[in-house]
Amino acid sequence: MSISLEQARVVVDAALAHGIEQGFNPLTVAVLDPGGALVALARQDGSGNLRPELAVAKAYGVLALGMTNRAIAARAADSPEFFTSVAALAGGRILSVPGGVFVRDAEGVLLGAVGVTGDTSLHDEAAAVAGITAAGLVSVTGAE
Repeated sequence: MSISLEQARVVVDAALAHGIEQGFNPLTVAVLDPGGALVALARQDGSGNLRPELAVAKAYGVLALGMTNRAIAARAADSPEFFTSVAALAGGRILSVPGGVFVRDAEGVLLGAVGVTGDTSLHDEAAAVAGITAAGLVSVTGAE
């Protein structure tokens, strides 16, 4: 099972709206399916040119390693050589900061992941969670 395009669009729109409401810097939001394929992406005016790659990397990393960004950060701190090797194997598509969030349905089935970038990492994560919640889905950040 995978997040639908309709759900992904709701996530993107609601995450961007949350950022505007909170006064965040311009955001970029990426929604990936469980296999890491891009379903939807949007970059607000003024969001940097590298932001799409960063948003995808935040989401891709949690999917690729099967752990939250917080768990990835802890692993990177404990074993920097492991993180460096994994990031190289993934072509740089793994980041160890908040902003990549698992998306699950009400039964706990993994539907994909969302990556947000553009503001502080915790603000990025909050926007992702707001988008996922607006779509009626469940977010998993590791902070629960």
